[in-house]
Amino acid sequence: MKTRLFAALLVLCAVPLAAQVPATSAGTPVAQTHTSDLGFSYVIPSDWEVVDTKPTLPAVRQKVENEAASADERKGAACTQVALTARHGDPASVVVVVALPFDCFGQTFTDKDLPAFASGVAEGMKKSFDIQDPAYGAYTIGTHSLWIERAEGTLIAHPDIKRKLETVCSVLKKGAVCWMALAADDAAMQTFERGAVTLDDDAAAALVPSNAFQQKP
Repeated sequence: MKTRLFAALLVLCAVPLAAQVPATSAGTPVAQTHTSDLGFSYVIPSDWEVVDTKPTLPAVRQKVENEAASADERKGAACTQVALTARHGDPASVVVVVALPFDCFGQTFTDKDLPAFASGVAEGMKKSFDIQDPAYGAYTIGTHSLWIERAEGTLIAHPDIKRKLETVCSVLKKGAVCWMALAADDAAMQTFERGAVTLDDDAAAALVPSNAFQQKP
């Protein structure tokens, strides 16, 4: 569950939006902060369109549950939250944030679980994307460890859709969380990385610091 569940939900929520044209917004972009009761927040500009996934999420969960290999995976599919889905531009870039509350799942993760959990999430992307040139990193925000993968990806089912991929995962007091970007250009990737974030009581001006890839995970 620690691997395939998150990968499946991230991809199934993000890919359909990457093929669509987002709505346009007028005016100067300002920050919009999205907060989770699991103890984290994330900021994106207001010209990114926040997508309501509630109508499609039950079908996504059902697909993941049908493909689950264990009771833990099925329970995880039922417990995992899609905290944020947003898109921008044409061709569309997409950001998805998913989280697993420990109280719902009945198990907790620690920093020792992070490398295996996060690398499994990234590995699970290979079911949907042809991954090229992956790079890995590890860094900290306050007391929290974060794991990151950056790669180029071509959607296997739609070879015309090529994106810069980035996945960031961490473990909080109340749950595990992963951010994913399918960026159509460098500007979208910079927006994703530069979003201010809080993790429990730790705050940072950017989700991904400039030295994120200077350490090995």
